Amino acid sequence: MGKRILIFTNHYYPETFRVNDVSFYLAEKGHKVTVVTGIPDYPKGEYYEGYGVFKRRSETINGVKIYRTYIFPRGKGGALRLMLNYLTQMISQILWAFWLALFGKYDCVIVHETSPVMVGIPGVIVKKIKKIPFYFWVLDLWPESLSAAGGINNPKILGIFDKMTRWLYRNSDKILISSNGFRKSIEEKGDFADKIEYFPNWGESVFEQRTSSPADLPSLPEGYRIMFAGNIGEAQNFENVMQVALRLKDTPVRWILIGNGRKREWIETFVREHGLEQNVFMPGQFPIDYMPAFFAQADAMFFSLKSDPIFSLTLPAKIQAYMASHKPILAMISGEGADVIAESDCGYSTPADDIDGMSSVIRDKVLAQKEQFATKGENGFVYFKTHFDREKCLTHLEEILKV
Repeated sequence: MGKRILIFTNHYYPETFRVNDVSFYLAEKGHKVTVVTGIPDYPKGEYYEGYGVFKRRSETINGVKIYRTYIFPRGKGGALRLMLNYLTQMISQILWAFWLALFGKYDCVIVHETSPVMVGIPGVIVKKIKKIPFYFWVLDLWPESLSAAGGINNPKILGIFDKMTRWLYRNSDKILISSNGFRKSIEEKGDFADKIEYFPNWGESVFEQRTSSPADLPSLPEGYRIMFAGNIGEAQNFENVMQVALRLKDTPVRWILIGNGRKREWIETFVREHGLEQNVFMPGQFPIDYMPAFFAQADAMFFSLKSDPIFSLTLPAKIQAYMASHKPILAMISGEGADVIAESDCGYSTPADDIDGMSSVIRDKVLAQKEQFATKGENGFVYFKTHFDREKCLTHLEEILKV
C-alpha cells in the first residue's frame, strides 16, 4: 500500500528542479504525494504565464496534488526583493504546514532545501504535530551560502542562521546530501553522522535524448564551441571565465553562454569593452527541452564556481547533465567537482582562480588534441550511468524513505 508523502519546496514544476522527478516518481509508484510550493517565478523573477495570486493556486499534475503559496516575485534578484521573496515564501508555507498537519493525513514529510534554509521549518512543524519522519534534502549549505553567495558576513546574522540550521538538523530523521563534500560541514554542527545519506543529483532523462533541433533554435557561430548552460550569476565566477576568453581571443574558441542571471549585463559590458563580440555569444534562456539540441552542437561543456570553501564542497548539478550528453567537460572548480572529473576522466579541471592554467589547458590539451579530448565525453557517460542514473537514484530514495 502506498504512503502519504508531503513535500515542501520553494521551487516546483513548471520550474526545472529535480524535486519534480522525485514527486512524479513516487506518485507513479503508487504513493499519494502532496507538494506545497510557491507561485513559479524562477529564474526570470516574474510569475509564469497562467499563474498568479488568483490563478492556479491548486492543481494536480501527474497524480501529484499541488498547493501554491503566495510569494513576492524576486524580480531581478536585488537584495530587498529577494528578502521579500524568501520571507513571504516562508510565512506562507508555515501557515500551510499548520493547516495540513492539523487536518491532513501523512506518513512522512520531505523538505527540498535549495535556498534559503528556512524552507525546512514547515517540515519540522509537520513532524512535531503528526509525529512522523522528517527527511531534509540538503542542496545548499547554510550559513556558509549566506556569506559565500550572499556577501553577508555579519557575525550576529550568521550566528542566527547557524543556530537555525543546527535546529533543523537535530529535528531531521535523515539528512540527504547531494555531495559527499557536505558531510564535513554538517558533522561540525552536531552529532549528525548517522543521519546523513548520500543522495546525488541525476541527469534529467531529456539530456540523454538525441532529438532533432527545434525550428526556432538560434544558429551558433562556427569555431570550437565551449558551452555553458545554467544560471549566469555571481557564484559562477564569470570574472575569471572572461579573463580566459580574453587570453584565447586569437583562437577558434567560441564561448556559448546559455541562460540568464544577475551577471549577464556585466558580461555583455566586458565583451563590448574588450572586443570579444566574435568570441562570446549569449543566445538567451531556453526551456530544458531545447538543451539536447544545444548540447549536440557543442564541442565541450563548461562550468565554474568561485574560489570559496563552500563551493569546493559542492558537486554542481549540471555535471550530471553534461555527462549524460556524451560531451567532454572543462571546469574551473576546486574540491568535489574536480575530484569527480578526475575520477571519471571526462575532461579537465583547474582550480577556480587558475586563469592561466585553464587558458593553457584549452590551448595545449584541447585545441591541440581535439579528437583525443572528444573521447572523454564517452568516459563521462559511462560514469554517469554507473553513479547518476535517474532510476538508480530514485530507487535508492525509496529505500531511504522505507516506502
